[in-house]
Amino acid sequence: MIFEEDQLSDDKFLCGRLRLLQPVKGYRAATDAVLLAAACPAAPGQSVLDLGCGAGAASLCLAARVPGLHLAGLELQPGYADLARRNADRNGVAMQVHEGDLTRMPSPLRRDFDQVIANPPWYPPGGTPSPVPGRATALQVALPLSAWVQAATRRLAPGSWLTLIAGADSLPELLSALAPKLGSAAVLPLAARPGRPALRLILRARKGGRAPFRLLAPFVIHEGDAHDGDRESYTPQANAVLRGGGDILPLFS
Repeated sequence: MIFEEDQLSDDKFLCGRLRLLQPVKGYRAATDAVLLAAACPAAPGQSVLDLGCGAGAASLCLAARVPGLHLAGLELQPGYADLARRNADRNGVAMQVHEGDLTRMPSPLRRDFDQVIANPPWYPPGGTPSPVPGRATALQVALPLSAWVQAATRRLAPGSWLTLIAGADSLPELLSALAPKLGSAAVLPLAARPGRPALRLILRARKGGRAPFRLLAPFVIHEGDAHDGDRESYTPQANAVLRGGGDILPLFS
């Protein structure tokens, strides 16, 4: 389904540096996409594949920070693939978006990339699905995370990086899926507030990497124990990423 204009909102990302069309009802990108882009170690001139790119938020946030990237996206749902193309055009970013299933990769994407990024669905498959089909498809697990990791591995050039954001409870499955071709893995837990358990994580792993596994100190998104009134409470570190478009690459060093 291609979205009609009255079904869309025009949303600001990175303090208005990006403007993205998103469905009013359906899957809507938020902080996860921005944090995923901030953790990707892409350099100018490199090629990046975004698996399950949705409306293009993560790729376009990455492009806002790193100039001259060669971006490609794979998206299962035609409506979101169309939005990713439109959003790339309206933000002046070159991005090739292909429709398809990551288990049957479209032929133009069957090549090596310098970076692969992904924000797979993370709601458990046995739960109650969203009444909005597009949101249910984007959020509810249909393929195991191992399938996402394997698809990414096939597309990575030797020595290149996978950067993936997922639920914290998926860590055992993710680590199991890395062997034998991905190594040098580092995991950054994402905690909503100081002292809170991490509910999300960012995983980075390198094709052919041999460095030991590292579990990093948590990245805390909000200050304080709870929201203090109707205002944002980002930590300075989170604000630099979510508002300023900065990276979190030093955390992985």
